Amino acid sequence: MDKSDLPFLSASELSRRIASREVSPVEATEAYLDRIDSLDFKFNAYLTVTREMAMEAAREAEREIAAGRHRGPMHGVPVAVKDQFHSAGVRTTGGSRILADFVPDEDATVIANLKQAGAVLLGKTNLTEFAITGFSHRFSTPRNPWDMNAYAGGSSSGSGAATGAYLCATSLGEDTGGSIRFPATWCGLVGLRPTWGLVSRYGVMRGVWSMDTVGPISRTVEDAAITLNAIAGHDPKDGHTSTAPLPDYRAALGGGIEGLRIGVVTEQMESELVEADVRRVVGQAIGVLGELGATVEEVSLPLSALAGAVSGTLLAVEPANNHAGWVRESLSDYGHDDRILLLTGSVMPANYYYKAQKLRELIRRQVLDALGNYDALVFPTSGKTAQPVEDDPPVTSKATSSRLPFLFTRLFNLASCPAMSVPCGFDDNGMPVGLQIGGRPFSEETLFRIAHAYEQGTDWHTRRPRAVE
Repeated sequence: MDKSDLPFLSASELSRRIASREVSPVEATEAYLDRIDSLDFKFNAYLTVTREMAMEAAREAEREIAAGRHRGPMHGVPVAVKDQFHSAGVRTTGGSRILADFVPDEDATVIANLKQAGAVLLGKTNLTEFAITGFSHRFSTPRNPWDMNAYAGGSSSGSGAATGAYLCATSLGEDTGGSIRFPATWCGLVGLRPTWGLVSRYGVMRGVWSMDTVGPISRTVEDAAITLNAIAGHDPKDGHTSTAPLPDYRAALGGGIEGLRIGVVTEQMESELVEADVRRVVGQAIGVLGELGATVEEVSLPLSALAGAVSGTLLAVEPANNHAGWVRESLSDYGHDDRILLLTGSVMPANYYYKAQKLRELIRRQVLDALGNYDALVFPTSGKTAQPVEDDPPVTSKATSSRLPFLFTRLFNLASCPAMSVPCGFDDNGMPVGLQIGGRPFSEETLFRIAHAYEQGTDWHTRRPRAVE
């Protein structure tokens, strides 16, 4: 195989070829770095490329594999990580000019775990400022591989763009209100928000303490499975991580879904915020799940309609508290959307926050009650496909105060449940649509099983945007 074709292999297939020594980690890393050099000026996916570190890690992986010390599926696989995670000796900006020169002296646990698994770190990916808004970037805005004039989604925009443009084999994002699944759905990728507590957040810049979660953005379900296995598990540095034994998520693939019960959340599917062609595509995807043997039924979650407002309150108040010192002293250093969000969160009355927390608990109970009857809940990840890049708009009314009313990811964040977005087709303009699958806490194996069965029953994951050729 020509070296320039290696980036078009899935991470899992590349992993198998590296393990069999058919492909060298050095070759694979060089191929990705060559693509980054020649193409990333268009996509703006990376903020920092760690070329020398990557090549040294690739050479070390090659030596270890040649000596019979293969560490596992991620050994020698080139990856990218969101610049929200501390990286020893490598600048970590959080997407903000406030930290443009910040260089941590310790890796976040997820980066340390990737290195322990033998993965090759290509660099740090772009994101919205401090990962607390959906569109506003302080550096160049990442572009969507399916339409260079459209957003890649946020806040893990660079990870979505890099993975979708074949500038890494797989990547990590962080999801507080949907920031893994959002770029995944808009870029035609698989994105998993794991259960809160499954993956360490040590060394991760905070958004909302009780909702921040690190997970994979990948091109296939199997790629997401091997990426999650590399980063998940208990971490003594994060006392809120689970101590339960970690399953082999790749082993959950291929079991089929006959006999599983899947609930279609009516309020999300029928929302006026879902465009007609998105509803049609997601409806067809749900039909495929039935054809594959699952029992599919409608289920009503009336409080799900409030998830956006409740999440929005938490996403204003808690970041404002985290950034209180900088807000007082350096407000003008923030970008447009962050200034509005942080000022709003700074003056929001305590009773609003208290009410949001009460509503969150009611929503969580409603979700978990439904999941007592169903193995998974499904509905669109987003009611719209990728929108055109624009200047940050002024807020002139209540209607313009949120730029993401059509994003349906918040329900599972509020319930602390895992959720995955998988590509399920295209809208009338040829832009990707995502099917969202959510489950009970720590039911990632079930989500992988459903997503993989759907993926293998369709061909959406094989489609490639023209801009990446």
